[in-house]
Amino acid sequence: MLGLSKAELSIFKRLNTPIKIQDYLDALAINWEKDGDFNMSPRGVIKAQKAHCFEGALFAAVALWINGEQPLVLDLKVPSDVGHVVTLYKRNGYWGAISKTNHLALRFRDPVYKTIRELVMSYFHECFNDKNGKKDLRGYAGPINVKKFGTAWITSNDDLYDIAEKMYDMKMISLFPKKNEQLLRKADAMEMKLGTIIEWDKSDPRT
Repeated sequence: MLGLSKAELSIFKRLNTPIKIQDYLDALAINWEKDGDFNMSPRGVIKAQKAHCFEGALFAAVALWINGEQPLVLDLKVPSDVGHVVTLYKRNGYWGAISKTNHLALRFRDPVYKTIRELVMSYFHECFNDKNGKKDLRGYAGPINVKKFGTAWITSNDDLYDIAEKMYDMKMISLFPKKNEQLLRKADAMEMKLGTIIEWDKSDPRT
């Protein structure tokens, strides 16, 4: 199925709820891309036992796909950075998100958001530049059904940069008028301090 081996497929089949998928991703090391920028396939993630946010989002999408759900991802747009990608799921009409991150911010979301915009806004205040404290989440693109990219990428050994680029280039849905940017308060000292906490240090050989 989807080109996966029997062993790989059994992993995905066990991850049959968003919480199980998130627990699996949380157990993985963060991918610091020490050998250079590279976007691994879900097969690559299983083999390497690490992932960054984009890799984690695609992995989670495949897990949902195999277990009969729509594999939807959402690109959170941060103009000052590469942004963040999460995987969407829906329960009883409410949206939640699966997320791989190395920080306190931008993590898993329970299915309590009536709209996708509501869910995105739950990330707004904790999404700030760790150098200057400026809140920099400006919008989102999607949802994107990863089925549109075919299936070869799921087990590819190549860099999935082309998929990342297609998502990055999608039109952004803005969260608020540009003139409101000047009204935003920077993260305070406590928020900045908490923002320095990471789960996986770059010196860890597993990363």
